[in-house]
Amino acid sequence: MAERPTSPCPDGAARTVTDLDADVLAHCASFLGLREVANLAMTCKPLRHVAYSDSVWSRLFTERWPAQCISSGYPGAKEQYVARHTALHQMKFEDPLKVWFTTYPLPHSHIMLDRSYILLAQGSILQRLRFEPSEAEVAACETLRGHGSRITCMRLFPIIDTSLFRREMQNEANVIVTSSSDRTIRLWWKGRSQRCFKGHNGPVTTLADKLLGDGGRKVLASGGEDCTVRLWSVSCSGKHNPLTLTYYGHEKPLSCLSVAKHKASLLVSISKDSRVRVWDTSALSSSGSSACVGMTCVSGPPVAMKCHDALCYIAAGSLVTAIDLRTMRKAFTAAIHAPKLYSFEMLPAKWLLCTGGEDRAILWDIRKGQEYPKPMADLDSNSSRVTLLHMDPYKVVTGGPSDYRVNVWETDTGFLANSLDCRVPGETENIVGLSAMAVDGCRIVTGGCAEEPGAMYYRDFSNCTIPVSLGSCASGSKFWEQGDSSCL
Repeated sequence: MAERPTSPCPDGAARTVTDLDADVLAHCASFLGLREVANLAMTCKPLRHVAYSDSVWSRLFTERWPAQCISSGYPGAKEQYVARHTALHQMKFEDPLKVWFTTYPLPHSHIMLDRSYILLAQGSILQRLRFEPSEAEVAACETLRGHGSRITCMRLFPIIDTSLFRREMQNEANVIVTSSSDRTIRLWWKGRSQRCFKGHNGPVTTLADKLLGDGGRKVLASGGEDCTVRLWSVSCSGKHNPLTLTYYGHEKPLSCLSVAKHKASLLVSISKDSRVRVWDTSALSSSGSSACVGMTCVSGPPVAMKCHDALCYIAAGSLVTAIDLRTMRKAFTAAIHAPKLYSFEMLPAKWLLCTGGEDRAILWDIRKGQEYPKPMADLDSNSSRVTLLHMDPYKVVTGGPSDYRVNVWETDTGFLANSLDCRVPGETENIVGLSAMAVDGCRIVTGGCAEEPGAMYYRDFSNCTIPVSLGSCASGSKFWEQGDSSCL
């Protein structure tokens, strides 16, 4: 059948989608999801006007929160959607879904959230617990055994980057990777260990924060107490030796590994003596030391390390130092948190980083790049060491081993959004604090705060309705650039 010719406009020009009536376009937009509406808003002014219409956002609001009513008038439907979405992610409610449960009577060394699963590492044991969003209980629990000693590090990587067999519908899933003091690294999938990497001559202390390489050949980097950095192919089958290269040069055990963001083949390593090395993993040399393309050192024991663009931010001692990986020279001091740092996170999208110290966390603006940086906001937790720290575009979450409360702060203002009591019911105020914590969107899970070391507390704020009330001037933060702090 021949195509119907395009009807010309009265002036002879061809019609476009923007020539349609606004009501027609709004009706078409009613079939779009949230992401598609956002993409529509970025095309042109007429379509942005359609994408921002109240009819579109009223539908999105009702679909997302069917039990909530949207008010008419000002503010508009889009503003109400964004305000509720932000408040939920900042956990500003008193009625989250709550689940208490107990696992093995061992302290939690690592906790991670992976979609509807909670991943727990306790000693040499790894557990995978599944939650149903509508049920206040654990729906399934898998105990993964294989390591013979304590798990030292745990990561999640896309399964599509590995050689593990999966169905097409599973391409969005993640594979669990753990390292252990038993000198091995294991890849977990489908409830069991699918790969076991052996090669280190001592406990494996750390794993890289992402996989190295572009395209189909992905490589995992690990560091150990044997002072070596080793590369493992996660793309090869189990019949081949996965160990591809071993890098020598460090004189002390490895503390952290991070992949450079401006070049996926560069790996940054730091050892316990605060010496930093950069390795070009694309240089397939038989001599591991010849792959080192840069060296430097920082002061103080290393705490954490993260790369962004061509810079590497290293938290060590009481400083966060930015190193330019192209010259291996100090670019600037990003933070000074005396007397000692215990935790460090950064949010490159907002040019912010956060440090945890003796009794508080501090927000810093990394755009200033000054030799003696000034804090942007002081998040006073009124407790001891801030060893647990999470940061995302909506919130900063702080906790520590001597406080049973987790504090949630607004990322943009530094104001206290909520303070969560993580004790299981019936525990006294003299109980110990948190052993581990994981945050993902509107969900948070904490370990500790009970006489039994295996106690867990899970909260989901996705469908809350009762706003939190913190009282007058409950915020413990000081937002230096805005003068006097206002109450929440």
